[in-house]
Amino acid sequence: MALALAGAGLVGVTAPTAGALGATGPSAPSGAATVTVTGTQDGADAGRDARRGVDARALDAAVRGMVDPGGASATLARVSERGRTVWKGAAGTADLSTGAPVDADGLFRIGSVTKTFVSTVVLQLVAEGRLRLDDPVEKLLPGAVPNGRNITLRQLLNHTSGLFNYTEDDLFNYEADPVRLQQWLETGRFTQYTPQQLVAVANAHPPYFAPGQGWHYSNTNYLVVGQIVERITGHSWQQEVDRRIVRRLGLTHTSMPDHSTTIPGPHAHGYYDLPAGPADVTEVDPSMAGAAGAGISTTADLTTFVTALIGGRLLPRPLLAEMMAVTPQSGQEYGLGLQRVSTPCGPVWGHAGGIPGYNTFVYTDSDTRRQFAASVNAFDMSDLPATNAAFQKLLDTGACGGPPPTTPVPATPVPATAVPALTPAG
Repeated sequence: MALALAGAGLVGVTAPTAGALGATGPSAPSGAATVTVTGTQDGADAGRDARRGVDARALDAAVRGMVDPGGASATLARVSERGRTVWKGAAGTADLSTGAPVDADGLFRIGSVTKTFVSTVVLQLVAEGRLRLDDPVEKLLPGAVPNGRNITLRQLLNHTSGLFNYTEDDLFNYEADPVRLQQWLETGRFTQYTPQQLVAVANAHPPYFAPGQGWHYSNTNYLVVGQIVERITGHSWQQEVDRRIVRRLGLTHTSMPDHSTTIPGPHAHGYYDLPAGPADVTEVDPSMAGAAGAGISTTADLTTFVTALIGGRLLPRPLLAEMMAVTPQSGQEYGLGLQRVSTPCGPVWGHAGGIPGYNTFVYTDSDTRRQFAASVNAFDMSDLPATNAAFQKLLDTGACGGPPPTTPVPATPVPATAVPALTPAG
């Protein structure tokens, strides 16, 4: 299964498709080619650690390959086993203006990985009897969306609602027009939105299909879910994620900002690669993404989170099973805010996402033996096949803890239907 970066666009999801990527341009500045790799294996700095089964050299090479020939300005990644770090690495340049190296422990925007946090909160509310997955949206949030009486909470979470994806509206198609792109870079990325404003953008479009009759990845679904959480609990979705997950698991570098435009700690900058030179897009108002993708985290926090989630620490087993029940309409690849991806070492579970300047994913196998998280700052995509190949190698090597086996681990066949790599243009 070939994976591709979600590109520089808004609230994307890394997907099994060689689909849309961000803007291309001239080669990266020489600073972006500077490679710094830090392998950490408790003293085992090369070769395969027989006790843990990870190959630091192969992992280092995969991270380095995402920068050259993959064209990323920076990449950082981590492999954990049973939630304990056995390797971490970074390559590239954190700041093209200074040449500062990348910090493997740095923070980054996680885009649509935010959805898994939000879905977990919703399922906790279901466990408490405060919500039901088959509750109609009209009951939970009256008047929010057309046909809300026939759309269920479950259909919001698994993208079978049919609601139009607001990031496919022309409002967010700024990359197609150099003038609009420049306006977005100067002022647009700092625009403050309410979820109601963005849902109204979606409501101006007809639905993709009748509720439950198809599958289309729509960020609008999670803006509605965030509002439902607030109405049911009396607290913002950010507060509920913080109280129920972040503080409970000790995720000290994870936050769900409302309007703060900065990343609160060491981080690699995100860029658009433009003919005039790199455009720094690190700072954005995260309300453009809200409950669909506003989060900030680290690879350490993300691997801790996915281990706890799939390991059953955050949800009762029956509700975790509901979360992992992939829909036929998605090609057996998407559950309730949780993505299933096939790798040469078997299927893994987690989520991925993209927001301007950042691409992220975190996955674990179903028995939580190995976790892999990465952040990629996509930059020079002039050689698209090389970028996609490097990204696929990064995912496969991380999931396997080293070079993928020549004979893939048998897995249930997955139909060719793909989770689309969403960009502002769709």
